[in-house]
Amino acid sequence: MAEKKDKDTHEGTIALNRRARHDFFIDERYEAGLALLGWEVKALRAGRLQLAEGYVVMRGDEAWLFGCHITPLNTASTHVVTDPTRTRKLLMRRREIDHLVGAVERKGFTLVPLSMYWKNGRAKLEIGLARGKKEHDKRASEKDRDWQREKAQTLRARNR
Repeated sequence: MAEKKDKDTHEGTIALNRRARHDFFIDERYEAGLALLGWEVKALRAGRLQLAEGYVVMRGDEAWLFGCHITPLNTASTHVVTDPTRTRKLLMRRREIDHLVGAVERKGFTLVPLSMYWKNGRAKLEIGLARGKKEHDKRASEKDRDWQREKAQTLRARNR
């Protein structure tokens, strides 16, 4: 008999930041919770999220998500004032935050949101500790990706 899924566990991806993988080398990945308002959770369930211009900033001993755009639903309550690009606090362990602060301040890394997804009914943000790519790095990545695609096509053609 098939297991019945709980309504609260909407497993799955809400949004991906493909631009981050193009512009940065991702060295480490971390999972963070978010402090969200009710209308934001409803909008996320509807998939109204843009991560492309978002970035993570360390202020003091806290991590904050800037520039992420959550478009409010038309059915949002009239007495709630919605701010689609408000700064949202990230919820992480103290040890992880201390590690990220050290990497960003001393080693020159940057923090980039990679994806947002549901985990046990809660919205989670995957952030990456990243180094910026130079233009020639981007060209090399593109060339390698094209070569992998060509190689796969020739193998498929040969196996027919």
